[in-house]
Amino acid sequence: MLRHTTRTMRSHAWLYVMILPVIAYFLIFVYYPLYQGAASSFQEFKLLGTAEWIGTENYLEVWQDGTFWQVVKNTLLIGGGILVFGFFPPIMVALALNEAATLLFKKLAQTTVYLPHLFSWVVIGGMWIFLLSPGGGLINELLALINVGPVRFLTNTTWARATMIGLPIWKDMGYAAIIYLASITSINPSLYEAARIDGASRFQQMYQITLPLLKPTMKVVFMLNILGLLRIFDQIFVMRNPVVQGGIDVIMTYVYDMGIQRYELGFASAISVMVLLTTLLLTAIVWRITGFGRDD
Repeated sequence: MLRHTTRTMRSHAWLYVMILPVIAYFLIFVYYPLYQGAASSFQEFKLLGTAEWIGTENYLEVWQDGTFWQVVKNTLLIGGGILVFGFFPPIMVALALNEAATLLFKKLAQTTVYLPHLFSWVVIGGMWIFLLSPGGGLINELLALINVGPVRFLTNTTWARATMIGLPIWKDMGYAAIIYLASITSINPSLYEAARIDGASRFQQMYQITLPLLKPTMKVVFMLNILGLLRIFDQIFVMRNPVVQGGIDVIMTYVYDMGIQRYELGFASAISVMVLLTTLLLTAIVWRITGFGRDD
């Protein structure tokens, strides 16, 4: 048995050699920084001298920090809003694209809805800051035509939170829609043909065939959204301002402020570890509830 195993490993030695760079990449750029971050959460860093091991003091400080709980609240409100309100629009877009009459229109519509996903938040944020400006912004100019406004989208906490929810949904809707559309195109056409023979309308085919067969893809997309629930950063960092910062700052922007700007690396690392563990817990719970990975 041992001789057979050794012979098999030798015959596939080139495969192990090919995978070594991948293993090295993850060890150097993923697992080692993860280990260092976890170790840093138990240390106090100084500008001069070596870091001092202080045990769980950073975690206790985070737990007692009122600002931390405020950004947790903001994260749950904004991230939860994106998770809830952003789940169904991509499905609706994918279903609409699938029903497109002409291939040219379908391709053009796919490109249009997917295009925002290709731009960074620096570009998207700058564009929407201009569009939402209370003085001369396109949105407020249109609202003025119906005697509404000006609405201060980015200097009013309520509107700013709504904006932080709406823009990511708009930006990433095309990406999720393409995933759903790819899943729709893999459905066996004979199912639709049998339904048409039975007299089912297009809506009935969509409701009774397409949507049930999209459930595995919905689980995948929902799981991906759960993984990013607590890691919101880009749109907040780009579009925040001192007026509403306290109402829209999230956990990761707080980590940035404390770790990079104030150099409280141990405190910031403790928050990062808590985010990681909470994300793993949420993922496990959703995995269990949705039955992810099981056949429907």
